Amino acid sequence: ASSTAHIYGKRKVSAESFTAAGNTFGRYPAMMKQRGDRFFTEGINNTLLHVYIHQPYEDKKPGVNAWFGNEFNRFNTWFGDMDMFIDYLKRCNYMLQQGLYTADVAYFIGEDAPKMTGVQDPPLPAGYSFDYINGEVIRERLTVRDGKFVLPDGMSYSVLVLPQLKTMRPELLEKIDQLVRAGGIVLGPRPERSPSLANYGEADERIQELAAGLWGATDGEKTTINRVGKGLVMDGMNLSEVFRELQIRPDFETPGVDSVLYIHRRLPDGDIYFVSNQRNRSVSIDPQFRVTGKAPEFWNALDGSVRDLPEFTVSDSGTVVPLELAAYESAFIIFRKDVSGNEAGSGQEEERVNFPSPKKVIPVTGTWQVQFDSAARGPVEPVAFEDLIDWSKHPDPAIAHYSGTAVYRNSFLLEDTEGRIHLDLERVIALAKVTVNGKEVGGVWTPPYSLDITDAVKPGENQVKIKVVNTWANRLIGDQALPEGERPTWLTVNPYKTSSPLHPAGLLGPVTIEIRPY
Repeated sequence: ASSTAHIYGKRKVSAESFTAAGNTFGRYPAMMKQRGDRFFTEGINNTLLHVYIHQPYEDKKPGVNAWFGNEFNRFNTWFGDMDMFIDYLKRCNYMLQQGLYTADVAYFIGEDAPKMTGVQDPPLPAGYSFDYINGEVIRERLTVRDGKFVLPDGMSYSVLVLPQLKTMRPELLEKIDQLVRAGGIVLGPRPERSPSLANYGEADERIQELAAGLWGATDGEKTTINRVGKGLVMDGMNLSEVFRELQIRPDFETPGVDSVLYIHRRLPDGDIYFVSNQRNRSVSIDPQFRVTGKAPEFWNALDGSVRDLPEFTVSDSGTVVPLELAAYESAFIIFRKDVSGNEAGSGQEEERVNFPSPKKVIPVTGTWQVQFDSAARGPVEPVAFEDLIDWSKHPDPAIAHYSGTAVYRNSFLLEDTEGRIHLDLERVIALAKVTVNGKEVGGVWTPPYSLDITDAVKPGENQVKIKVVNTWANRLIGDQALPEGERPTWLTVNPYKTSSPLHPAGLLGPVTIEIRPY
């Protein structure tokens, strides 16, 4: 779908998103982020949530459901707090609709029928991007300029890769012949015949005539590089060899790391890279971006914040930028500011560290007062948590089977307010929103579960309130122990049993205050 949009000049690439089956009402946005980010890197930039089911019954909750789809509806426990997740998706969609997708290779999908998509043969090396392209676009929209295949909307490719097929219509091979002679570079096997019965016999002869001019005489060599006009026709080579021959460096290079995915979009005055850590652990990397002369910035789609990345190294081959990403964390790395003076730092000075360690970490200790919602069958009075524990492991069944919102209250002392003050919750299931000294400071729903609370804190004692919401799963499981006619919860399709394991829930912590230099 993303290739289709790119080759036909369409800006938006829509996709049914986060479709799932099983784990009814057990999912929450943090569980969806890894997949969403992966498809952002594959070109999707218009997220359509799946699924919102109409809830016609006010007295039946969670309500009408299906065996498929995530429950994006008004009776989900976290529906009122998913604005944080939606804001993230909207920021990513907006950013990824800007500029033009950057790709190095166009894989021709062939003309055989039926044909819905292509294959990557030979495989694309890490650090490069591609599109699939069809015969119609090659014939009617593709030209060559400055040694690159270009489309009217601005897309360009360095190499056109032909599939491992022996067939091609003469009309298409004639156009490829023109493109090569104008400077295009083609990799792939010579076609031998037409797949069509049109002009039967004559078409095959024309294919063979054109192929001889492009691939040269058959001499039994497995690897060939044939100069034709201003262009090249190659065969028997992998793409790493082709890129070395053409001196095309990777667009995003992370030696030894395969868990960080990327997509690159080019602007008239800069570059947008979206990078995603696909692992459930933090990573420290030193990627080289195929950009020179621009200083990097870190744009965080979780909260909309923007900051400079002072530590980077520029060379003729690109810009190396040290990055640290939490589990499943993603970021936009933007290159738009010109490098001048000593901005391209070596990282030897403390102020030139992109991710400096906190100057101080203060544990939030003491008893947490937790108020559950009695209307959701939680305890009526506040419950004292001496330690932050998983609700599902609490000895009180009203808490172990609780589904809904609970509010945690505590306080912390702060003497040093120099720098940026962050509240780190470490781990929350499923979402949390935070108030400090009566001021709402935002929320968290995915690692790193950290918030900048600088504008709300004061020297001395500070009051913190954390609203946490979990999923419906534990209540649905608990209600299976009740007679069917006495269960307050109701679902069209309920897969849970009394023996179903409870789901982790609540603020798990530990909660700390971090004083950071940025």
